[in-house]
Amino acid sequence: MKDSLEQRCSELSGKFDTEEPGIGHFDRFKVKLAMQAQKAPKQKQKTWAWITIAASIALLFGVWLGNYSAKPGLELADVSPKMEETQSFFMATIQQEIEQINLERNADNQQIIEDAFGQLKKLEENYTKLTVELDNSGKDKRIIYAMIANFQQRIDVLQSLLQQLEEIKKLKNNSNDEKIT
Repeated sequence: MKDSLEQRCSELSGKFDTEEPGIGHFDRFKVKLAMQAQKAPKQKQKTWAWITIAASIALLFGVWLGNYSAKPGLELADVSPKMEETQSFFMATIQQEIEQINLERNADNQQIIEDAFGQLKKLEENYTKLTVELDNSGKDKRIIYAMIANFQQRIDVLQSLLQQLEEIKKLKNNSNDEKIT
């Protein structure tokens, strides 16, 4: 390697640029640099300002989207296709019963409905904790069963509420019938 380097240097001997720039070259170069530096920063600052603003917005949007879409654990649907079916069934049933309850909502039964929805909220919070436990446990079947039981408890609360609303409606109709006669 040393020989090839020496050979290359001997081949290029006399071809190296050994000339120095003319007098005043460095001064002219400094002036040109100073003029260019005065013009460029304003444009660069504006460009960089917009780029940093856009990057900040994109970053904030990405963080928000990540937090919004990321759930803290594993859902039943993440375990297997059959569990996805099970979760879909429970969610559809719960949604259907909530819609039916909302149709029955009035001033007379408002408090009972709010109490039941408070119980539902606690069950949903418990379910969220179960999703984290399922993720941490490596899909432990006991936690899967607890999640299914949680769905069943929510449906039980809603069905019990619907029964209470039906009884209130019957009592109200009976009292209205008695007033008429």
